[in-house]
Amino acid sequence: MTKICVVYSHHKLGDLIWQLPYIKSISDFHQSPIFLVTREKTQAKKILQDENYIFSIFYNNFRKKIWYFYEIYLLYKFFKKKNFSHIYFLDKINRPAIAACLANIKNRIGLGVKNQKKWLTNKFFLDEKDYLLNYSLQSKKFLEINGIAISNFIPQINIKASSLTHTAPNLKKYKNEICVSFGVDSFEEYKIWYEENFAKLSEMLLENKIATFFYLICGPDKAHIAKKIMSLACHNKFLDCSDLDLLGVIKVLRDSAFFVGNNSGPLNLSSSLGIKTFGLISGSSVDQLKFTNIIPIVPENYIDQFVKDRREMKKITINRAYEIIMKNI
Repeated sequence: MTKICVVYSHHKLGDLIWQLPYIKSISDFHQSPIFLVTREKTQAKKILQDENYIFSIFYNNFRKKIWYFYEIYLLYKFFKKKNFSHIYFLDKINRPAIAACLANIKNRIGLGVKNQKKWLTNKFFLDEKDYLLNYSLQSKKFLEINGIAISNFIPQINIKASSLTHTAPNLKKYKNEICVSFGVDSFEEYKIWYEENFAKLSEMLLENKIATFFYLICGPDKAHIAKKIMSLACHNKFLDCSDLDLLGVIKVLRDSAFFVGNNSGPLNLSSSLGIKTFGLISGSSVDQLKFTNIIPIVPENYIDQFVKDRREMKKITINRAYEIIMKNI
């Protein structure tokens, strides 16, 4: 019997979203919904609950140091119990491959990075130079060299309206507003556009009747960013979304005319939900957005390079952001 598992260990929401076309391609190839093993931090059980190509999701936190062998044991128990016919590893770590080997899984298929290939059964691996590619391009090449067709490279997430019925916030009070979402934080500080810029952009959109209300999306640990934007703006047309869970964020995104935000999880989430999405990019590579519908907002004379300095984001002027938005809405 064909029983497929896919393992992806990275913790960032955006990274998982980029992998969705490849996970679905594996499911399509085997004509079977898959089991997904990923980190709890991705909240995959919430955002992927309505995807018919995913049968079930198992959380493993992929801890290091003293937890290394315990993690192997946990994965071994899971793989042995489920008795998978195939396990795919969409990143380079060894632990899941070792656990699958110990569990006598017949088909162990992975990228083959360094020592990982010792535990795998596939014949075709990525080259050394491929390790410099972003995660999405690595998975693309990995599937292609192993004969798995990819029908669509653009990540898509389907959430039924019924899955959000009992999720906060109640948006009925904003039904007559033209709502726009701002993604105002990032896991990496150098990717964050300045608060005064978000405040001024909201004023310009409000003044020109492009928007009448704004959702400020950020994590609870970055709530101070939302509060600062609200204090700098000359209006109070904001909802601070820093206390929402991921389904709440999805709810406000789906209520938005469009999204403008930093290169972070909500940016990729918005695009995958089919929302018109603008990404503020400077000091990092716009090439990461190649297989998305995200419209980049980059500085004039932009150079595609990594410069981990938040001051690079100052190069994206408010007028530049407004101009690109107006050309594309």
